Amino acid sequence: MTITTATTATTATTMTSTVAAAGTWSVRRVRATAVGAAVAANTALYLAASAAGTDFLLTDPGKAEAHHLIVPEIAVFTLLFGLLGWGTMAALERFTRHARAAWSVLAAAVLVLSFVPIGLEQASAATRAALTVIHIVVAVALLPLLRRPAGR
Repeated sequence: MTITTATTATTATTMTSTVAAAGTWSVRRVRATAVGAAVAANTALYLAASAAGTDFLLTDPGKAEAHHLIVPEIAVFTLLFGLLGWGTMAALERFTRHARAAWSVLAAAVLVLSFVPIGLEQASAATRAALTVIHIVVAVALLPLLRRPAGR
């Protein structure tokens, strides 16, 4: 009887570990998909806006030289901020019980603050509108998917 109880306890522990690992993998896959979706959506949005005539030409106030945004910049910045969001969510989940609420507030603040440079740069209305939409697309892609609890 003792051997059966020990075997059952070991099997239950192994099953719990396997389910936890599968849940973690599922959350990682969903979050990686969210980041990938944000990158793909912004790349497509940039290409569509460029095809429609948006120049993506930015000039910093006080500087004469303009900078033309290109697809790799859009993709890399989207990837960078997506991964930063994912990492922040993972850190919050590790250190606080209210990770989803804290992350949502932080993400909303970052989104609002991301509009400041758009207002400061000298750019055409089409460029400003496209950049605003690009910033919103990142939030739309990441917010719901990164808020998924790690325990599910």
